[in-house]
Amino acid sequence: MTHPDLTSNALPSPLGPPERAALGAPLPVMWTGENVLFPALTVPVTVALGPEARAIEAAANAPARLLVLIASSALAAPAASAERADPVPYGTSEESAARDGTGARVAAATGAVAVLGRVLRMSHGDETIHALVLGLARVRVEQVLEAPAFPTALVHALDEFPGGEEAQRLHRDVLAAFGELAAVAPAYAKQLADAELHAQRPGDLADFIAANAPFKPPERQRLLETVDVVERLREVLLLLQRETERQRLSAEIEEDVQHRTAQREREFLLREQMEAIRQELGETSGSDVAGLRRRLDAALLTPEARQVADREILRLDRISPLSPEYSTVRGYLEWIAALPWGRRTPDHLDLDRASAVLDEDHYGLEKVKERILEYLAVRKLRNDARGPILCFVGPPGVGKTSLGRSIARALGREFARASLGGIRDEAAIRGFRRTYIGALPGWIVQALRRAETNNPVIMLDEVDKISGDARGDPASALLEVLDPAQNAAFVDHYLEIPIDLSTVFFICTANQADTISPPLLDRMETIDIPSYTDEEKLQIARRYLLPRRLTEAGLTETAVRVDDDALRAIISGYTREAGVRALDRAIGAVVRGVALRIARGDTGTAAITTGRLASILGPAAVRDDVSAEPDEIGVATGLAVTSIGGEVLTVEAALMPGTGNLILTGHLGDVMRESATAALTYARSHALALGIPPDALDRHDVHVHVPAGAIPKDGPSAGLTIAVALISAATRRPVHRRVALTGEITLRGRVLAVGGLKEKALGAYRSGIRELVGPRANQQDWPDVPDATRAGMTVHWCDRIDEVLPLVLGPSREDEPGAGG
Repeated sequence: MTHPDLTSNALPSPLGPPERAALGAPLPVMWTGENVLFPALTVPVTVALGPEARAIEAAANAPARLLVLIASSALAAPAASAERADPVPYGTSEESAARDGTGARVAAATGAVAVLGRVLRMSHGDETIHALVLGLARVRVEQVLEAPAFPTALVHALDEFPGGEEAQRLHRDVLAAFGELAAVAPAYAKQLADAELHAQRPGDLADFIAANAPFKPPERQRLLETVDVVERLREVLLLLQRETERQRLSAEIEEDVQHRTAQREREFLLREQMEAIRQELGETSGSDVAGLRRRLDAALLTPEARQVADREILRLDRISPLSPEYSTVRGYLEWIAALPWGRRTPDHLDLDRASAVLDEDHYGLEKVKERILEYLAVRKLRNDARGPILCFVGPPGVGKTSLGRSIARALGREFARASLGGIRDEAAIRGFRRTYIGALPGWIVQALRRAETNNPVIMLDEVDKISGDARGDPASALLEVLDPAQNAAFVDHYLEIPIDLSTVFFICTANQADTISPPLLDRMETIDIPSYTDEEKLQIARRYLLPRRLTEAGLTETAVRVDDDALRAIISGYTREAGVRALDRAIGAVVRGVALRIARGDTGTAAITTGRLASILGPAAVRDDVSAEPDEIGVATGLAVTSIGGEVLTVEAALMPGTGNLILTGHLGDVMRESATAALTYARSHALALGIPPDALDRHDVHVHVPAGAIPKDGPSAGLTIAVALISAATRRPVHRRVALTGEITLRGRVLAVGGLKEKALGAYRSGIRELVGPRANQQDWPDVPDATRAGMTVHWCDRIDEVLPLVLGPSREDEPGAGG
């Protein structure tokens, strides 16, 4: 069914005397919802059967055919203060409508009185009425009277204020502003032409634009209520300017969107054409780019990495494969795609299993194993804990690196290792800038790529051997890597993308903590790994070294039988070290000798005893020099800590005719030289108490020498040894060589605490020394020494030098030549 043409009938003239006379009686009312009718404008209305349809029929049957149209938002119930309240549309319940004493609804609204044109009632089930209405004048609704059929209202007409010359000027401005709107939005061009043709009066122009421009219903209602033509034109002008700016901005946005869409479509077509050309030329760059896209999509990139990868993949797609830049960009994307951005290995948090793995791989090292189990316990209780930063400090060969592998196996994580010994370039840690030819990421990023997970165990070997030069300081570059507060956003110079290292378990190794940069050492939890005792070496050789060497040689355990005495002889006679590397080589030599015999046809079991070691390994390479030498004047036994553990240090002192000068030799450091000076000053100032002849030290030069002159030596702990050797030479009393000394001295003769007591005790024990003299302040460190070593040694704790001398000096030998000069 089609709608009828309602504009074919002519409408009555605007409000004249008959219509004004009809305003005195109640007129039918129809609510128009959000629509606002203006005078001199025609609008079609369609209503369903009901009160509004009955109101239209009543108007159609009345002589003047008048109908009052009121927008629902314009009707308000006055409050006690006579201010407007919320709109009250027809049909609202009595509780929500304001009424007067007679029950009639009170209104305070401005609407339009309209004359009905042709009214059509549709049939065939369409229960609607179509009508054409022409607005005649603004009216003020005084009261709405309710009736069962339809509402009526008492109204009175509102007269306009023409405005004079100012209204004419605003008329031109509004028409020009409407023209600007039509220029921005061409859909309003027809309305502009109609306004220029029909709206000759300023008030009519304001009403026409208010009805046709895209104003909001409250704005239109406000214009309907404005009877002052000048004010109405000003309001319309402001609304037109605002709408023109909005339409202009919307057009710019739409144009920008269309431009971008067209650009993408153009790039897509060009890319497709380029791909077709490459395929014709036999080039495969398109498939390479597609493969990289798939790998990047599957790489679980972070938002920052995704943004960079998308930008670089677009660059790669536009670069010719023959360009040098092509390989650079592709290599960069290969690194991004290969890194484990979101791949993580779940931790095995079974403490019993982890303890069994650590015990299986390593003998002893209880402190280290306890620290690893503590970390696992924390992860079990709180799964978001950050990875620890550990530093294993100990002599070579004690198992620092292999311990890192065992930790990774106990955790169920991947293991990666980077050796930092001797590096001088900061780029080894942070990577090289992509501007350099052959640039690569740093070792940290390379370790992540090898591990293929973002939470591996990464071991940084030999951090104490890092050195810096003009190319930077690698130790300073490690500060960010090994700082749990910063490494969550580590940036490699090659990638220039933040990488989260907070879940990585970092383990550093060093032989000495003294040479590590203090800020770097402060970021790590240091765990000292001591030298092995002979008993520990025996167990390690029996459980780990010998089975591995047999497997490497292709022999079974029944083919070779090595007794414990033979292993002890190898440990004491052929190796003297803190670790077990030399022991491992010696056992390997023994096993290879057996393998040679078996390869020649001997199928019997080879029994390796102490007596057979000389025929396999040759004569013993290690001799207990200290224990074999007799007591001498001016020769004292001291202790030192080196990179390979505790060592015995011999100090020699001799007096010769001179003027009291002090001569120091043996490649001594500044601290050790100062200790010698302090020892000489103490001896001179206490000469009478020590039994030194008067002026003996003034009439002689004192020469202090520490053998093994090619090896640098430093530290204050040799002060006590130097003082004993010097006093022995001056008093001609021999020193007990099998008593080792350690301690720092003062000018007043006090003996101060030193470091490395455990390493020194182990070194002394390996050299056959069973008696030790040390500062009383170090007595609290003695429990850290292994039980076997403590049980086999006698320790004398002293506070002053005069307490030490009776323990280490024998009776005077005045007739012995040489030592005293």
